[in-house]
This record gives sequence, structure tokens and C-alpha cells, in this order.
Amino acid sequence: MDRPRRVAILASGSGSNFEAIVRYAREHAWPVSFTLLTDRPRARVVRRANRLGVPTVILPSRRFPSREAYDRALFAELQALEPLDLVVLAGYMKILPPEIVRHFAKRMVNIHPSLLPRYPGLHAIERAFRAGEKKTGVTVHWVDEGVDTGPVIAQVEVPILPEDTLETLEARVHEAEHRIYPRVIGELLGLPTDG
Repeated sequence: MDRPRRVAILASGSGSNFEAIVRYAREHAWPVSFTLLTDRPRARVVRRANRLGVPTVILPSRRFPSREAYDRALFAELQALEPLDLVVLAGYMKILPPEIVRHFAKRMVNIHPSLLPRYPGLHAIERAFRAGEKKTGVTVHWVDEGVDTGPVIAQVEVPILPEDTLETLEARVHEAEHRIYPRVIGELLGLPTDG
């Protein structure tokens, strides 16, 4: 049997990508142990992790005297999980400090709801929609010290249809995220995927 892989997932929001990854891993019988790290104790991702039986580390940022103190605590929690094969950002809404990014270089990935380098940063789907683009998409990329500037690993296009509303477009982009992210993670870990 393959050596068990260790994956930390950082998330701050609803956790739909987190759940898609964990469910895909279980459907494919991956030898992986996941740990969720979050800065928001009441985020829906915490409830999803509890339901899925995934260990969770909660670091409420407001309990730390400074951003630097929070970053040090997060780094310590990640180092305590080593050896980590991969650190996965799945809707984690904080910029990571250079020390963490450098430590996990080529072991940290992110997903972004646009065809990078177009529309980095927040509200990417809405910005593409309001700009009248004919297509947008999803990008999985390595994390570097910039905002959504790391090397692209994979992309998938999502057409913007004439009848789309922002809500229907967001739903289709999220569906694309849920398809591509687990597959790319499996490929990076050398584990079986749907191709």
C-alpha cells in the first residue's frame, strides 16, 4: 500500500471545496489523512469537518494580540503536522506570511475563480461578469508571496452565457472548482484520480 499522505487544508468560509476534496479522496480510497485549519470558529467549514470526522485546528485571529502573533501560531500548528505532503488553500481569506510560503514552497496550492492572470484577488467572478467577459474559469496554482501570482498548475474554462446571472455563473464556477481541485490534488500526491 502507498505511504499515507498528510494534507493540511486551510479554509475560512463555507467549505464546499474542502468537502469536495475529502469526499473525492474517500471515494477513491486515497491513503490520506486530512487536517483542517481555520481562523473562523463559526464558519460552515467547521461543521462540514465535524460531520466528515476530519480533525480541526481553530485559531480565531481575534484572540491574538497582533497579526504577527497569529501568523506565528499558524506556522507552529502547520509545523506540528509535519511531514506534510501538501498544504491546500480552500477559501482561506488571509494572506500568508513569507515565512510560511517559503517553508512550504512547492507544497502549497490554491484555487482561484478566474483564468489567472486575469482577475486576481477578491470578487473575481463578479468582476469578470460585470466586465462583460465571454468566459471565465478556475485556476489551481502554486502559492508564492504574491496574491494569486504563483505558477499555474491547471485551468478550466467556464463560459459566461448570455442568460447568466451572477448567481448562476457563480454556481457553475463552483461546480468547476469541485471537479478540478480534487483531481489536481490527487495528481500532485501521485494518487488515483478520474483522469
